[in-house]
Amino acid sequence: MKYKIQIAITLLIIIFFASCGEKKTETKDTAGAQPAAGTYKTMELQPRKISGNVQLPGVMQPYEFVQLFPRISGFVKTVNVDRGSVVKKGQLLITLEAPEIEQQVAQAKLKFTQAEAIYITSKDRYRRLLETSKTPGTISPYDLEAAASKMQGDSATAQGEYANYKAQETMKSYLTVTAPFDGVITERNVHPGALAGPGVQNAKPMLVLQQLSRLRLVVDVPEQYAAQVKDGDEVHYKTNALPGQDFAGAVSRSSQSLSNNFRSETIEIDVDNKGNTFKPGMYAEVVLPTSGTANAFVVPRSAVVTTTERKYIIVSDNGVARWHDVSEGNQSNDSTEIFGNLHSSDIVVTNASYQIKDGTQIK
Repeated sequence: MKYKIQIAITLLIIIFFASCGEKKTETKDTAGAQPAAGTYKTMELQPRKISGNVQLPGVMQPYEFVQLFPRISGFVKTVNVDRGSVVKKGQLLITLEAPEIEQQVAQAKLKFTQAEAIYITSKDRYRRLLETSKTPGTISPYDLEAAASKMQGDSATAQGEYANYKAQETMKSYLTVTAPFDGVITERNVHPGALAGPGVQNAKPMLVLQQLSRLRLVVDVPEQYAAQVKDGDEVHYKTNALPGQDFAGAVSRSSQSLSNNFRSETIEIDVDNKGNTFKPGMYAEVVLPTSGTANAFVVPRSAVVTTTERKYIIVSDNGVARWHDVSEGNQSNDSTEIFGNLHSSDIVVTNASYQIKDGTQIK
């Protein structure tokens, strides 16, 4: 009897929990549902453009930059500067020594001296023969012409030797390295006694010289803004190295073409750096003015639907949804410029969604 009572109690417990599990509140999944009828927001398209500013990254670069390599092979004799040295144009930086160059210069000079002496002798002989030939019958015309030809040949030989001598002197001048402009030595890779020259494998530049009193702030402007930025436009910029400070400048020059790799136009802003405020390599945030794009329409950003395949807006065509592919231009706050096969007075859905299919009734 007791066993039967336990079985009955167990059955009652199972029935109770089963009945509780069946009590569910019916819910309806509304995620991603289309707006209910009458909740579509629309606007009429009118030509307008957005003018404002665009913020782009830039980098400081030296106004002039050069890597100094040796023109001829030689051993480093003296290095008169080091990293951080401030130099002037024409200042002697490095002296190389190459005994074979010295010998070649001396030999070339000797050959020129010999050729010049021969030319002087033949020239003097021709002048004497010419003077004597004024007396009829003393000098044959053939001898006079031969003397003139020899004088001309000796003159050409002397000129050739002189040219060779000057060329060797020029090669000798490459043993001294001077600064091509005012600047600062930012890198030094040689020391006295080192072999330097074009034939040295994996050779680094002996010195790196940069002009730091004037810099270039280089900015790559995306294609969509390239036509709106002009030379002379005022810009503002700031750097992370100098927080809280704003600087102003103007667009000095532009490449006038787009990079094939990045589809951007490079512009430069000249930066006066006489106070050594900035250093090459510093990054800056540059604010450029944009004038807006002609023939643009402006809509809320919520009107543009972006998928992995396309970017479009939804136009109401007599109450029927039609997709129109667009591209975007300038943006400001919640508005964006759009371009496409659009017309004034088109009715655009401003709370667009990819769930509003092409051909859907949206009245």
